[in-house]
Amino acid sequence: MHLQESGEMYLETILVLSKTGKYVRSVDVSEYIGFSKPSVSRAIGLLKTGGYVTMDKSGHLELTDAGRAVAENIYEKHTMLTRFLVSLGVDENTAAEDACKMEHVISDTSFKAIKKYAGME
Repeated sequence: MHLQESGEMYLETILVLSKTGKYVRSVDVSEYIGFSKPSVSRAIGLLKTGGYVTMDKSGHLELTDAGRAVAENIYEKHTMLTRFLVSLGVDENTAAEDACKMEHVISDTSFKAIKKYAGME
């Protein structure tokens, strides 16, 4: 299953929320990204079908190994691109917004080149 940008965003959000040490539920994802509960429910269903997320009987979401790999890749791109843009003089909010857009379309080759150039390997 090829993930769209929105699927990557859901996985990244689950990863970020799971770093708080609390259980992550669909409602948490909905509140964090500002999408409706039905939209999140549908997306989580697709991610479960694709093998990226599991949900226990209490509604707690957990990334599978495949889901975690995608989420960590996107999160790394987001954080590194944000830092890189800030180092160029872009304000933090704009850098984070731009990085969020870039993280989904940048190739691994270009990303590695930017990391090397920025000394962030």
